[in-house]
Amino acid sequence: MMNYSKYIKVLGITALMSLSACADDITIGDADENKYTSAQGLTVYTCDADGRSANTFTELRGNGTVDLYVIANANVPAGVSATVTYDELALTAYNGANGTKFEAFPQANVAIGQAATIAAGETKSASPITITLTSPGNLKPDETYAIPLKVTATGANVAASAQYRVILVRDLSSMPDATKYVRDADGNLVPGMKIFSCMEVNDTNPLNNICFTLKNSGKPLVDAVILFSSNINYNSETGRVYVFNNENCQAIFDQRDKYLKPLKDRGIKVILSILGNHDRSGVANLSDEAARVFAQEVKAMCDAYDLDGVFLDDEYSAYENPVPPGFVNPSYEACSRLYYELKRAMPDRITVAYGYGRTQYLTDVDGHKCGEYLDYALADYGSTVNNTMYPGLPLSGMGNYSSEYARNYIYTSEDKLKSMREEGYGAYMIFAMDPNRSNVNQQIESMGNIAKYLFDDELVVDDNYYKKDW
Repeated sequence: MMNYSKYIKVLGITALMSLSACADDITIGDADENKYTSAQGLTVYTCDADGRSANTFTELRGNGTVDLYVIANANVPAGVSATVTYDELALTAYNGANGTKFEAFPQANVAIGQAATIAAGETKSASPITITLTSPGNLKPDETYAIPLKVTATGANVAASAQYRVILVRDLSSMPDATKYVRDADGNLVPGMKIFSCMEVNDTNPLNNICFTLKNSGKPLVDAVILFSSNINYNSETGRVYVFNNENCQAIFDQRDKYLKPLKDRGIKVILSILGNHDRSGVANLSDEAARVFAQEVKAMCDAYDLDGVFLDDEYSAYENPVPPGFVNPSYEACSRLYYELKRAMPDRITVAYGYGRTQYLTDVDGHKCGEYLDYALADYGSTVNNTMYPGLPLSGMGNYSSEYARNYIYTSEDKLKSMREEGYGAYMIFAMDPNRSNVNQQIESMGNIAKYLFDDELVVDDNYYKKDW
């Protein structure tokens, strides 16, 4: 449970309305094949290495690859294969369907590998179609581009909804990178775990996250800062829910160049947090239509302040019974719908779940498992998360044993951190880090363990800490 005992005095902001990850491993998530079963008989579609049949997003640094596997809705006879070609009609269709204006990633910088074949009696290809990307060197790092693709098949039909797809790309070749690389069991360098710092900004300056780096790599310890927290609130006059910021959140957003840009300039992502605020609205009781509208408002916030994603926390809402008009009973299903709409609205941004309340079990939405609309699931303090709670999400998108530094709930022992790394978990969260607090030594010891056991490195501390100055 998040330590958020202070009552939030909401000042509010003008509602900003807009109507408008690709893994290196080859473990395919649990895609839902039922949505591709139709009168067409045997059909195939493509999914990425995380089992996503849509919403594939990758960050490019120099060059990189995206793997697409071919999946069938039933065991196949011999000779079933699929190919992928670059086709700008896919982008026209995508932008038209989603109200987006993504520009095409240059075709000259895309190399598409050979067809992928499904062996007789199987339902997925053993090898992928590999798409190799090369930075053209002139793309804007704060813009997202799309690789438009057409899928064709031999020996089967391509599912109607899967004939076109896009891969979204952000070219960060010119930007710093917070990714830490470690050796895997075979001695290969691979991306290490992502460290999320969920920071209670009522008390703490987010710039403190740049005070902790690693000795050997020089990289920041923290990969992403979650600004805890903005709120979901209900306006009784308009009957709408929308995003509110208290005076602390708004001060940080208003002075983005001072408090957030230095983080992003070091490759650290900045994530909007949404929390209940003692009224009837919450992240788990919106109707389908309300979820779609609220997702667009969250997108507008992220666009306005150049934020990299959204984190939901199902706490401090005063859910009402009987259910008020325009709402639904609080449920895992309603929370899942909101995540799904957020990913639809922002396929190029991160979605993060806190494993507490109704964000700790997410369900299928319109035939899509949560692994297709959720990027990371972070456990409650000292707890664990798993694929039963977040179906289709690979371990690389999960993090166990989160720590809460304000109350010394610290779970960064050698055995816990090593077990997560060895088992393939991909994230870890610290909450309420503040080096100006009296327990700074315990915080530094914990972060030192993270550096040592997750990255084989040593923590470097710049003790010119930042105080709250707004």
